[in-house]
Amino acid sequence: MQWLKGLGATVYRLFVEDSSFAAEIVLWMLILGWLLPRSTIPDWWRGGILFVGLIAILVESVLRRARQR
Repeated sequence: MQWLKGLGATVYRLFVEDSSFAAEIVLWMLILGWLLPRSTIPDWWRGGILFVGLIAILVESVLRRARQR
């Protein structure tokens, strides 16, 4: 049960304490939601674009957090 409590605390810190991380994810989703339907990018590429963007946001957030410590 302790691991579940630790997991909950980690998720809370990830999305609530680091509000820029959550804001970047929302912004990326909004950009893709507006841009992809208007583009000629094949459907099978769209998931990859979403994934790569989210991974880039995660890596940037981790690096920023590591510099703070």
